[in-house]
Amino acid sequence: MGWKRQDKKKDPGAKVPPGHPFHDLIEEAYLVFAGPKPDDVDVCTHCCMTQATAEDFFRPNIAELPLDYLREWFGAAYPAGGVNQLIWAYLLPRTLEVIAMGEEPDVNGIELSLSRFDTGNPGHWSAAQWSVLDRFRGQFLNTAPSRHHALDETLCMFRRGGWQLDDLLAQVLAMPDEDIVGRLWQDWCDGFGAYGYVSTTNFWQTADAARVRDFYESDALRNRLESIALSDSAVADIAAKASDLVSVIERAA
Repeated sequence: MGWKRQDKKKDPGAKVPPGHPFHDLIEEAYLVFAGPKPDDVDVCTHCCMTQATAEDFFRPNIAELPLDYLREWFGAAYPAGGVNQLIWAYLLPRTLEVIAMGEEPDVNGIELSLSRFDTGNPGHWSAAQWSVLDRFRGQFLNTAPSRHHALDETLCMFRRGGWQLDDLLAQVLAMPDEDIVGRLWQDWCDGFGAYGYVSTTNFWQTADAARVRDFYESDALRNRLESIALSDSAVADIAAKASDLVSVIERAA
């Protein structure tokens, strides 16, 4: 069955094109994580990943790994302690590329995309690899509003991937006015099923869920948004949305 896969030319899907904001960083990721192909997918191939996919998984170059192969890997059961670093490092550039394209490697939610290994621990990586990973975190978290992923889901993805929650929340609070208002307004007032209330993903682990909720309802965030709403220099639309967000926080508190 494997030979049929080999003869079939397949569009891998979810490829970052030249000129895309993440193009150069993804190209760098492929370079710094380059290494020998693993010899085992390190996930269940008995009842999860098909044998045909397992046999063909390492044939394409990693940059051409089909999105459906990657999703099948993410859909398969893996060891309780997480997958081994070799397979995770091998798949990371392709995983980051898929995320950058607004796709979800794990169809259960973007929040689970980086959680099979302690990705956000710099001690696991070379300086060059960690530089790519942490710049990806910084750039992706600051990405302008889109219909792909809620800000809260993105925060959860990086936290479940091992980044420190305090650092992630501090980055949100430091976002430019237009970005912090646009992202939160989209989460709470438009587009993601939350219309006028603080919305959080169900994928937050218990202790983190409480801390994130406290942050969303905090004086620090409310004061930041209120200052934007009352600013004489704020664009009218941004000021109005900031005012909406202040009202949402006040209702939730």
